[in-house]
Amino acid sequence: MIEQLREELIADEGCIYAVYLDHLGLRTAGIGHLCRPNEPEHSMEVGAPVSEDRVLELFDRDMAWTLKDCHRLLPEFSDLPEEVRLIVANMMFNLGANRLGGFKRFLEAVGKKDWASAADEMVDSKWHRQVPERSGRLIQRMRALT
Repeated sequence: MIEQLREELIADEGCIYAVYLDHLGLRTAGIGHLCRPNEPEHSMEVGAPVSEDRVLELFDRDMAWTLKDCHRLLPEFSDLPEEVRLIVANMMFNLGANRLGGFKRFLEAVGKKDWASAADEMVDSKWHRQVPERSGRLIQRMRALT
């Protein structure tokens, strides 16, 4: 699942082997990794190269946090169909635990395995308006489960 998720996130986030500024002007590197103050990339110049090994290390760390947060918000996460786990993990990576945690009705629908309602809740969100291509693909995949 991790390899497929990495491919999906590269398609959604890109994979840049350098420090760059995201749409909010925050230092980012690799596969959408937000550089934290305790990381060397945080103080590097924009455009400074980041090795492939470091990009993979950052991604692996981000995935561990993403999956931990998925389990925290959805204790039944491991028992969900793989397609649902991929969708939820993609959303978690994009939104973070605090923002995805605000999708109360979505999480409730996923917990009940009500994929149609989960897709409806995805549509009815600011997130869908902010990233319509990404969210649109994930919504289609969720609807295909019904």
